[in-house]
Amino acid sequence: MGRVAIVTGGTRGIGAAISRALKDAGYAVAANYAGNEERANAFGAQTGIPVFQWDVGDFAACEAGVAEVEAALGPVEVLVNNAGITRDVMFHKMTPQQWNEVLTTNLTGLFNMTRNVWEGMRERSFGRIVSISSINGQKGQAGQVNYSAAKAGDLGFTRALALEGAGRNITVNAICPGYIDTEMMATIPEDVMREAILPKIPVGRLGEAQEIARCVLFLVADDAAFVTGSTLSANGGQYFA
Repeated sequence: MGRVAIVTGGTRGIGAAISRALKDAGYAVAANYAGNEERANAFGAQTGIPVFQWDVGDFAACEAGVAEVEAALGPVEVLVNNAGITRDVMFHKMTPQQWNEVLTTNLTGLFNMTRNVWEGMRERSFGRIVSISSINGQKGQAGQVNYSAAKAGDLGFTRALALEGAGRNITVNAICPGYIDTEMMATIPEDVMREAILPKIPVGRLGEAQEIARCVLFLVADDAAFVTGSTLSANGGQYFA
């Protein structure tokens, strides 16, 4: 059995592509999900990847979830923090609940998950942590003050923690996808996509979830030990940082 990997939000969209890619590469993958049990079970049945339900915004639930995964598969050596939500609204209309929900899942979730695998990685002197941030955490986006703040926080988390893990062969990196062809993007009207989004992407198309998954495969490999504290932008040339 290969190295054990947890992918949060690992049964849909980018997360599902990451889970599949890791499994195909020989990792023992645990795909976490939050609420859509029917969809998650269908994913597990289709791929053979075991699925585990917990809320990354709840520290105790993460602690119990990691323990359940380790009892089933072994010590977690790779963590992909992919789980994320949006509550988009212009700031003058944003409620404390909309702010807190996004920060809890998209930023505090990184602490909750990483804290519960960190000591084991330190003891074993090996670990790979990759967090999926966003182009909007780099450049900002109107209507996403909460999301942009959380995703920018993910980058600060990554850089600081990378310094702490470096001496123990634990790498901590982030990926900032641009516009990726997922179910969320499919809800955007065709004229908006054609006139407002695609013209901003120099390569002229949306990214594919599999392209983000390949970035993850590189960063979690044993051979990527010299890459840490880095932000990998995968946005078709839309934004350089």
